[in-house]
Amino acid sequence: MRFIDLLRMSVSNLWRRKLRTFLTVLGVIIGTASIVVMISLGLGLSKSTMEQIEQSGGLTTITVREGSGMSYSSGGVAVAVESSGTDENAGKITDSTAEEIMAIPHVEVASPVLSMYPILKCGAYEGNISIRALSSEALQAMDIPLAEGATLPLDEENLEFLYGNQLITNFYNARTNEYYWDTGVLPDIDLANDPIFFIMDSDAYWNAKYGGTDENGNPVAQPKKYMYESTGLVEGTPDEYNEFSWEAYCNIEALKSQLKKIFKNRAIPNQPTRSNGKPYKEWYYEEMFVKVDEMENVADVQQQIIDMGYYAYSNAEWVEQMEGQYAMVQGVLGGIGAVSLFVAAIGIANTMMMSIYERTKEIGIMKVLGCSLGRIRDLFLMEAGFIGLSGGAIGLLLSYGISAIINAVAGGSTGFSTLSYIPLWLSAVALIFAVIIGMLAGLMPALRAMRLSALSALRNE
Repeated sequence: MRFIDLLRMSVSNLWRRKLRTFLTVLGVIIGTASIVVMISLGLGLSKSTMEQIEQSGGLTTITVREGSGMSYSSGGVAVAVESSGTDENAGKITDSTAEEIMAIPHVEVASPVLSMYPILKCGAYEGNISIRALSSEALQAMDIPLAEGATLPLDEENLEFLYGNQLITNFYNARTNEYYWDTGVLPDIDLANDPIFFIMDSDAYWNAKYGGTDENGNPVAQPKKYMYESTGLVEGTPDEYNEFSWEAYCNIEALKSQLKKIFKNRAIPNQPTRSNGKPYKEWYYEEMFVKVDEMENVADVQQQIIDMGYYAYSNAEWVEQMEGQYAMVQGVLGGIGAVSLFVAAIGIANTMMMSIYERTKEIGIMKVLGCSLGRIRDLFLMEAGFIGLSGGAIGLLLSYGISAIINAVAGGSTGFSTLSYIPLWLSAVALIFAVIIGMLAGLMPALRAMRLSALSALRNE
């Protein structure tokens, strides 16, 4: 008997028992869809988490914080805390720290991060924002997504700002004290083109506004306002979040130059002072941005920075642990789905056994006509494989639909862009697995068909 004849007989036999075949295929559909959707939830969780990691600096960046000796007050001015060691600067981040870290092999960029919290004014609107100033190399290494027409603020002489796409929501109408979150209406401000006035001395501004006095009892005068150029906006609407949405970015050298002119010999906000209230000559920073060439080198570089007396952390250090946890989640979810497919396999086996009982005489005739035992086995295996293939294919299509519904309905509410993710390899594995399960379920009935006596089969009524 030729293979094509077996194929035709298999299809014909399944078609003769349409209802039974449909119910058996339905079981495979449910089983395949269950296992694919369950595994896709684990994969989607892992994928979304990795995307968030990439947005927060990726897997090759290290954040360095001071190890000891500095404490920052909530009022914006830092206060030096003497170290218990012999070196009072131990663990503090200065400009020389960047040079030390750059000397470590595999480090591509090392830049201090200078943070400021000025007040911005534009017409009737006022807002408190956060400024992050870094070197030109660091700004380029951060891969900040730029809106159309925007550029990075790389000028080290002229202070320029790149505004986060959600920063506009920090402004409120100073006349009505209404924020965007109160009205749902965005402030009438174009951060890329409108004149924006900066008040760097926010403490003086609030003291002057509410009648504060200086150390001599005199009323605090309103601080000067400054206007700087804009290089544009971070890509995205005011409702689209990314890692760079809520801050303004500028060149650290340009910002330090401006702050020196504005405050002269006075204490600069977020900079430490001596016990007598006078500022240090050098700059101190709360944070440093470090980029490493390859992910596999991050752990070694991070440890060397820690050995230097600093606190360092990276996304890469917990990725391995996270992957292990997600693998466990995927295994559990996949196991739950596999139960449904196992039940479907029992259904296939039952269907094939019933088919043998009903076709006993047919099997006897095939043997009498000289059909080999192998061909009889192949006939039943082929029928079982057809059930697995058709059920797996339809179940796979169903799982794609369910996945799309999950992402549309629950994705946004959970904070993950992709809650269910079905890669191509999962589709291929699911389809092959369904066929294999079907054939394995049909193997025992096929072997039983081979062992039937031709004479007994022909006598069967």
